[in-house]
Order: sequence, then C-alpha cells, then structure tokens
Amino acid sequence: MILEGKVHKYGNDVNTDVIIPARYLNVSEPSELAEHCMEDIDPTFVTNVEPGDVIVAGSNFGCGSSREHAPLAIKASGVSCVIAQSFARIFFRNAIDIGLPLLESNEASTEINDGDKLEIDITNGKIEDTSQHKSFSSKPYPEFMTNIIDAGGLINYTKNNLRGK
Repeated sequence: MILEGKVHKYGNDVNTDVIIPARYLNVSEPSELAEHCMEDIDPTFVTNVEPGDVIVAGSNFGCGSSREHAPLAIKASGVSCVIAQSFARIFFRNAIDIGLPLLESNEASTEINDGDKLEIDITNGKIEDTSQHKSFSSKPYPEFMTNIIDAGGLINYTKNNLRGK
C-alpha cells in the first residue's frame, strides 16, 4: 500500500485531549469529530488538511486518555498515516483497530518538516520525503496487521474473514 500526502508536523506528547477535545466526546459521527480534530493545538488544521495528508510528530503521540475518538477524528479528517518516534500503546491499538496506519521512525520524525510531501510504502516501512529527497525506514507491520489496515480496520477484517468460512 502506497500513501502520498503533505506533512502536518507536531512535537512530543501530543495527547488525546488536543487531538479531539473532551467537549466533543458526546459526538460519535466521524465527520463531526473531524471538524474539531487538532483544534486546540492547531486551529488551522481542519482548513489545511487534505485527503491523504500525514501527521508527523515526536515521541509519545496519542498519550493521555484511552478515548477511541482520537484516532477516529484523525482518520475522518483525511489523514492517511501518522509517523512518530513513539506512540502511546492504547492509541496505537485504537488506530490499528480502525485501520489508521502508524509508523515509528526516530529519524523521519526528526528530519521531516511541516509541509513536506511524502510517499509512504506501508507494507515495507519505507518513507520517502520527496521534498527533501531523503528516505527513511520504519519497522514494517506483520502480515496480519497489514491485513487489518488494508481491510479498513478490525471490524471489517473480521467480517471479511467470517464470510470466507
């Protein structure tokens, strides 16, 4: 799976409260969550994000509460992938469950700039910064996780596999 998009860059410890503020947790519709994604850390995010764009951040992305709304808001806003030095484990799990790919790469997180254009090969863990002509790598997903992401999340993956039996 190859993804292409523009970078929205953030720092360390981006918590779920700034990804989707608590005042919107009564909303469950993904498109409505997307309207408020990142607004407390970057009020221009929702007007600048385009389908396929990528979030790049520092360490501990998605820390804080275990709210499932956070990765859902990111995915619904059109973001195709999040690259960071590290992720909070529950955020990582919630993202994979909805089919939002996350890649861990110290080098990419540090060297990629806001606004850069990326080409990402999720299957092989390759990140190409076409703006800077630099390549980075991350650990590729095991096949079963790639299958979950390709299916659009755990629910779709499970439905597809139950139909086949």
